[in-house]
Amino acid sequence: MRTRPLVVSFALMTAALPAVAQDFRFTGTATTDGGNVIYEERHAVDGTCEEGIFRPRQHEVAYHKPGSEASFARKSLEYGASVLRPTVDFLQPTFDEKMEITYPEPDTLMINWQTPVGDSERFQVGYSSNTVVDAGFDNFVRQNWQSVLAGDPVEFRFLGPTRGEHYGFVLERVENEQVDADHVVQIRPTGMVLRFLVDPIVLGYNNAGALSDYLGLTNIRKNQDENYTAHIRYSVQTSPDCELTP
Repeated sequence: MRTRPLVVSFALMTAALPAVAQDFRFTGTATTDGGNVIYEERHAVDGTCEEGIFRPRQHEVAYHKPGSEASFARKSLEYGASVLRPTVDFLQPTFDEKMEITYPEPDTLMINWQTPVGDSERFQVGYSSNTVVDAGFDNFVRQNWQSVLAGDPVEFRFLGPTRGEHYGFVLERVENEQVDADHVVQIRPTGMVLRFLVDPIVLGYNNAGALSDYLGLTNIRKNQDENYTAHIRYSVQTSPDCELTP
């Protein structure tokens, strides 16, 4: 009888313990069709393990030219309210470009974009629960991992921040000669007009659910008028002590 209060007390103490911080570190090397290295992405994701699954909180990306330790661009993301819709703070000083995506009120996001030609654009956009923003696509794939394994397509909305609008897309299994990965999928627009304007993005994942390949349009500028299209190959340096996928 005397041990019961101690057991209950210990259980309460255990339940009250905070989640242990976890690190997820990986690097991506972007190359052209000819195999020339354009830049390197260095990703640092801080998060926690929740019910055995990694939950990202903050994500920092530094972009480096080959052989340079000084970054030429950076991106900061915070997954406070949703892993699909992070806040975004992106800076590319070479072109005087800056973009911020925030969520001033429920179901509404705000885009503030300083363009490479010196203009300022501001968009206020309403969104639904299946809308994905920026690097949230990576978490979207993991959330739908069983569909990925089964080959079932999944429809969603994807934000085009420079247009101030989100569009219908589908995540689906695909085969691609350029991507050698355990699982290969693509995200492509479903609207007829946009399908002629936007090429699909092909993604490779390993069996653990870590991104191994990205093939498509990047957010890094080649010049004032266009961004690089590249094949980015990722390698993991540090993994969290829990699963990436459900």
